[in-house]
Formats: sequence, structure tokens, C-alpha cells
Amino acid sequence: MTMDEIKVGKPNTAPWLRIYNEKLVPVEEAVKVIKSGDKIVVQPGCASPRTIIDAMVNRKEELENVDIYHILVVGPLSYIEPGMEKHFRHTAFFIGGNARKAVSEGRADAVPIHLHEVTMLFKRDIIKPDVAFINVSPPDEHGFCSYGIDVGNIKTPAEKSKIIIAQINKQMPRGLGNSFIHINKIHYLVEVDDPLVELPQVAPDTSQTVLDVYDKIGQNVASLIEDGSTLQMGIGAIPDSVLKYLHTKKDLGIHTEMFSDGLIDLIMEGVITGEKKTIHPGKIIAGFVLGTKRAFDYVDNNPVFEFHPQEYVNDPFIIQQNTKMVAINSSIEVDVTGQVCSDSIGTKLFSGFGGQVDFIRGAAHSEGGKPIIALPATTKDERISRIVPMLKPGAGVVTSRADVHYVVTEFGVAYLFGKSIRERAKALINIAHPKFRDELTKFVKDTYNF
Repeated sequence: MTMDEIKVGKPNTAPWLRIYNEKLVPVEEAVKVIKSGDKIVVQPGCASPRTIIDAMVNRKEELENVDIYHILVVGPLSYIEPGMEKHFRHTAFFIGGNARKAVSEGRADAVPIHLHEVTMLFKRDIIKPDVAFINVSPPDEHGFCSYGIDVGNIKTPAEKSKIIIAQINKQMPRGLGNSFIHINKIHYLVEVDDPLVELPQVAPDTSQTVLDVYDKIGQNVASLIEDGSTLQMGIGAIPDSVLKYLHTKKDLGIHTEMFSDGLIDLIMEGVITGEKKTIHPGKIIAGFVLGTKRAFDYVDNNPVFEFHPQEYVNDPFIIQQNTKMVAINSSIEVDVTGQVCSDSIGTKLFSGFGGQVDFIRGAAHSEGGKPIIALPATTKDERISRIVPMLKPGAGVVTSRADVHYVVTEFGVAYLFGKSIRERAKALINIAHPKFRDELTKFVKDTYNF
């Protein structure tokens, strides 16, 4: 890609064009700035700057003790493969499936943290990044590049870094909102024409029984959503199942940390309009996209979407300003008192806090809001209940029992807010799988004497 291919108003007179050309280097030259002991922050998700990452890893024999920070990155993480320990160490603010093994084997680290507070680590200089890797759109006629499909988790950390290395990527959409960086702030530019990493929607299981479970959960959650509600939902089997049952709703809005392809049909059908939103009416507010090229193309220069840093999108005090805010989150297990474990299986770290508590608390304080935890009542083989007497030893409580309002399984809806331990236990047992209800009832009777 050359500057002649970049659509600018008056490229020959653009005052930033000379600066652009001065900063343009081969990627191998750009990564020479990285030194042993440096701290690097990487644009995550489907926007990960693979060309820069690969060039850094190619220099591994020259580097030691380089720390790499990000939430989940889609695709391979070559710098945490066995044998890389001497050269690179990753710190995850949310553990993706590709980092889980490295974390469990001690080759990578995980930080338990609410998503809206991640950037606080950089703003307060708790982490002082030396270098940022970003993947951005070509500059517009004013010299501004867009962070594209992932603004939320990179804009603030990148702009706190001493050095910014940017892929100027012809295939990065121009996401709108608080999503731009001027080339004056970028130190090294690398031109690429790279497809973004895709994360397709997939069925949770080929078993019809499991599909039916998620389908029923989707129906139960959708029954709680009123016309004019503003929604937060992510990616996965439960959000996808909910979306299937929203086609008859009216004037829904979106304020969510992230979204995927599933929203597009509802927007095109006029179900999602944002017209009833209290803040940012008519706009879809998000931090990033995890999806496929269909979603990436749809957000390109689309004024319906506004991308913002996660410290804004996930701020509970911002979220609560949306009336009828509905937060839909999942969990690994819920105990009979309402404690929610979402980030670990016993002591084994599995994912992270993400934005669950941010949105649960924001929706709880919204006028007419509904914070929802949704999960299947059992594991896929129906051998283990996910409504449990006690969380597994070492399991982390992500959402406390004081924060929980609605818990939904395929067997119904339990409303817990303001309920006593006795009332909570009864409500949760009623939405557990019938084969485990006697066991749960006996535990409650023996433990709590009711």
C-alpha cells in the first residue's frame, strides 16, 4: 500500500504527509527499538497487530525479560510457547483460551481486575509501558488513524507508552467515536494489507440436547427484556441464543463492552434503533468487536457505532444512566446463596473478571434495569450441577451475592435481590436441574437449618 492509495482530501498539500513518510519504516527496523526488560502493550482481540508481533518474536535471541500486557488476543500467541520463558512473559488482564495453558503452567501471569479499571493501571503509572503495538486504519485527510475494531483496551495504554509502533492496515475499518490517533503521536509506521483475525460464531455443541438447553435459556432471558431496553451482551452460546428471541422487540439500544455479528440482523430489521436510550440516543456504544469480516465491514465508517475506551464504556456510573439497562452475563457455577464464580474452576484460573461486575452494578442502579446471570443448570453431560451447595475450593467469587439480582437457567428465572439466604436457596433450587434438587435441598436443610 502506498500513500497514493490512501483516500485523502488533498494529499499533495496535507501538512502531515511529510511526517508520515519520515516515520514509514520496514517492520524489522521498527522492532529494533525493543530492548531487553521493556514493557510492551499490545492491541488485543481480532485487531492484534500480527506483523509487528511476528517481527518481535523473530528477534527473540536478542531479547530477554520482555513483558507483554493485554487482554485476550485472538489467534496464536507465539511468545508464550514453551521455550520462550527467557525472552517474553505475558500478563493477561483476561485469560483467553490460547493463554490458559501458559498461565496454568506458570509461563504467563493473570491479573484479577474489573475491565473498566485496567486503564487505571496505566493512567496511575502502576504499569509504565515502553512500547505499544497497534493496528490502525490509514489516515484520513487530517492525518487521523482509527483504532478500528478495538478502541476500548488499547487507546489509553498506547497513548501512555513512550514509543508507539503502528501497522497502517488497509483492511482495518474506520471505527468512529473516541477512536482516533494522529500520526504525530506515532513513532514508527509500518504499512500492511493484512486481514483481521476472525472469531466466527459457533454452535456450543453438536448435541441437540445441549442446543435445546441454550435455546430455552435464550427464551427465558428474552422474556425479561422489555421494549426500549438497552442491552449489554457479549459473544458465545447464551448471547447468541438470546438474540434469536429479540426479533419481536421494539426500539432496543446497545451499550456493551463488545459485540459480534449477531447484532447486525437486528439492526437491519429495525429492532435495534437506540431511539429510547437515555445517553447517546441512536448510537451503539462499545469498546471492541469480536467477530468476522461481516461485522468488521459493517462498522466501517458507520455513524451508528461509537467506540470508546473501556474506562468509559464499562464505567458503572455511565452504564446506570441508561434506563432499562439489561446486563446479560454467564458464569461457571452459582452457589445456593447466590455467589457467582465466573473466572476459575476451583483454583484453576480460566478467564477473568472482564466487564461482568461493571455491567451487573451499572444495570442494578439503572432505572428499570435488570442485571442477569445466565447459565445451563448442569454440565453438558448432565453429570454435574452448576447450581451448587458451595463453590469449589479455591473458586473465585467474581459477582458477590449482594450484587446478584436475576439468575436464569433453562428451568426458569430466580430473582434474588433483597431476598434472605433461605429465600435465595429456595429460588435457586427451583431453577436447578430436577435430578439435583433433593441433594441441594438436603444440603440447605443440614447447613442452614431450613
